[in-house]
Amino acid sequence: MASYYAAQVYEDMAAVSDAMHDLDDDPVLAVESAAAEIRAALRLTRRAADSELSMALSLRRRLPRVWALLASGDIDVRRARVVIQTTSHLTLAAAREVAEEVLEAAPRLTTGQLGARLRRLCLEAVPDEATDRYREAVADRRLIMEPTEAGTADLLGLDLPPERVAAIAGRINEIARSLRSATESRTMDQVRADVFLDLLDGSPAPPGSRPSRGSVDIQVDLKTLTGLDDHAGELAGYGPVIADIARQVAEQQPHAEWRFTVTDPNTGSVIHTGITRRRPTVGQRRAVEARNPTCIFPGCRMPAADSDLDHRTPYGEGGPTDPSNLAPLCRHDHRIRHRAGWTYQPLEDGDHMWTTKLGHSYITSGASP
Repeated sequence: MASYYAAQVYEDMAAVSDAMHDLDDDPVLAVESAAAEIRAALRLTRRAADSELSMALSLRRRLPRVWALLASGDIDVRRARVVIQTTSHLTLAAAREVAEEVLEAAPRLTTGQLGARLRRLCLEAVPDEATDRYREAVADRRLIMEPTEAGTADLLGLDLPPERVAAIAGRINEIARSLRSATESRTMDQVRADVFLDLLDGSPAPPGSRPSRGSVDIQVDLKTLTGLDDHAGELAGYGPVIADIARQVAEQQPHAEWRFTVTDPNTGSVIHTGITRRRPTVGQRRAVEARNPTCIFPGCRMPAADSDLDHRTPYGEGGPTDPSNLAPLCRHDHRIRHRAGWTYQPLEDGDHMWTTKLGHSYITSGASP
């Protein structure tokens, strides 16, 4: 019902814009006048009114199918906004084509999963333009420092190459995990932040830490890897990346360990897995990570490489340590599964059926969205 009424509000906003265009010959003035009407009626700031009117026009004129799903209550405003914003850079025809591919699944996806799937489809819709946008953005990379209201500071690197960011984040995580001990009073977030600062200011590594080059885990289909197609790759912990970045998995990377999963472009099944630097991890873990690249808990996108391997039938109850009995669960969801009474069963198609403590059931795949 909330979605239905939100859709009616956006339709009214679009109607205000239509009325202004009927009254003004200048299309720019008409939009500004419509935004002013909305701003005054809803007591919004000018920027908020502009944003809401843009959303309304995108729903009613650019992607009316999204508006229809909102009006029917199948999706909410958050999901509608993700579709609108993620496809805003595409042409009208491309945006509608991409939206159509996700709308059926949109009601059962989290906004994070929906956004990741849309970004992949946008990269594949016009791969040449996606590559140009990527190169232009990287050319504008920068570092900024911002003060906060608490008196602290934020240090932000913007428009950085995702494969390097993933490797750096992996290195920080590995060093932070190596510092965990019974006497460590800091949270993991605090440890990671301190490692980040120590690496940047040149401080010596803390006692007990293990230096690392970082690890990057990428999934790409065979045609893209061989240059016959330009499908987006999937960078664990980040999401879709352009084909050019995905192909770099075939090169020796001096600063990170690269793990790769090559898939069949038609079925998505795993053809080959490997590692470009250092020896592979245990075969069983690698097989599980290739099968389920993310945590299999409903809605979770934590990379399997950063997750625990859960014994579906507990080891203490005779459950074997075998890929058929193992699945990746991030540390948080691993606790939920064992302490909060959630259970799951594998399905024949590779998905998992979860049952909550209250008895609700959800199907999840543990695959990239």
